[in-house]
Amino acid sequence: MDQTQQNGKGIADNQAASATARDKLMDELKHAIGEAEDWLKDATKEPAPNSETRARFDDTLRTAKTDLRKLEDSVIARSRSAADSANVYVRDNPWKSVGLGAAIGVIVGLLVARR
Repeated sequence: MDQTQQNGKGIADNQAASATARDKLMDELKHAIGEAEDWLKDATKEPAPNSETRARFDDTLRTAKTDLRKLEDSVIARSRSAADSANVYVRDNPWKSVGLGAAIGVIVGLLVARR
């Protein structure tokens, strides 16, 4: 397998892993939002929120923040990996890269001119 095919496979693997991580985080955030909404509903029913409800809400919020930090780190790492792979491809195939850039420029120009 040559370098170009290996880079393409690595990029596809990174994209699949990123999509999986994003989906997992979205599910966890939806769960956290649901728990926060439940806490707010409980808080409106009671004059003062009890310590158990408050602790549950704080824990959920802390978990959501941690998950967001993990996703941010993951996205940054995958972005760097993709940029490195693109850099290697461009260095190995400069004329293909120029042709691809020109083709994309023409397509974007045609789309902008249509409007």
